[in-house]
Amino acid sequence: MVRPGMMRSGGRGGMGMGMRGVRGAPFLNKKTFLPRHPFDLTLAEMAFPRVQAAQDDAVLTNALVKRSQDLTPAASEQTAISNLVAKVQSVLDNIVLAPGDFTKCQLEEVRQVGSYKKGTMMAGNNVADIVIILKSLPTKDSAEVLGKKVEEDLEKSMKTEVVPKAEALSLAYSEKGFEISNSLAKVRCLIATLPQNMRKLETDKHLEFKIIQSHLAAIRHTRWFEENAHHSTIKVLIRILKDLSRRFDGFKPLNPWICDLLAHSAIMNNPSRQALPVNVAFRRVFQLLASGLFVPGSAGITDPCEVGHFRVHTSMTLVQQDECCMTAQTLVRVLAHGGYKNILGFVENSTVAKEMSVWDGVVVSPMEPAYEKPSEKKEGEEDDMECVEGETIDETVEQLE
Repeated sequence: MVRPGMMRSGGRGGMGMGMRGVRGAPFLNKKTFLPRHPFDLTLAEMAFPRVQAAQDDAVLTNALVKRSQDLTPAASEQTAISNLVAKVQSVLDNIVLAPGDFTKCQLEEVRQVGSYKKGTMMAGNNVADIVIILKSLPTKDSAEVLGKKVEEDLEKSMKTEVVPKAEALSLAYSEKGFEISNSLAKVRCLIATLPQNMRKLETDKHLEFKIIQSHLAAIRHTRWFEENAHHSTIKVLIRILKDLSRRFDGFKPLNPWICDLLAHSAIMNNPSRQALPVNVAFRRVFQLLASGLFVPGSAGITDPCEVGHFRVHTSMTLVQQDECCMTAQTLVRVLAHGGYKNILGFVENSTVAKEMSVWDGVVVSPMEPAYEKPSEKKEGEEDDMECVEGETIDETVEQLE
């Protein structure tokens, strides 16, 4: 249900008007869902030529670069995680090539995934992800057995080394696999299996289907990223978007994969197909979100790694979609009046999206929710195609950091 006059991203476009002479025809009673792309000035630039030269945005550009540097792990963090990943990767590769008497589970291959592999890690989150694909079925005790084997082989390989106390290894288990860590870094080893084994999984014997599915998706995401999103400007914007999702409640549903796709689209989806400057892309992100990129009825961003037309924002609830749009609509006005320091976090003020603020005499009031949870549907009443699209919400969207 949407309050009168408060629908985001425009009206319905006359979906229920009918055709002259055939009003009420049976085939017109069924609504057709036609997703639309919100207004995007970058794509419509030919229709709206500039009347003034573009403003000098050097101050914002410098601020974005500085913020990205602050969010990038220090050299010591990068060295610590790289050393640990190299050791774990070496042990796992040896098990793949020469398992010896280790027959508890058979390894097919090992893939690095997530932000470490993509080069978009955040400072203070020194975690790398590795997906281990098994030839055998992933039983519930396979993580424990394989974790112990990896720990033993690591200890053997490090016997001749003088290991500082800070680099002493520890092993922990989770529902997704196991973790090898020291006080400086952590490597998460995520268990998966060959795609043809997925239909053989049994709930009481094997790891959860959705967990394994998300690990295989992480491999596809990383492969796509390396082929399409390796531009340095995209990585700068991804770090900033991840930081925004941590600091603003309305952006919390933007998981790392959505941030990857949003940054790539804002920078590369333009008529010239050349990378836009980071300051232009940063403003464009807020403009797109504010105009309804991630609301019901929007074409949004199609997941390039899934079969069919799966739009990534359908993993968010309707309330989350509304809050994301509402937050962007407030912040895009703050940004237009020079409040970039509050948005980027140079001035710690996470309430700027929720409370009224004044910028050079201009009052920016926060937007109000447009979505209300509908009451129980009466018998014979149809769903509103703008709010309920009938799509399955994927709760296993990759959230690897």
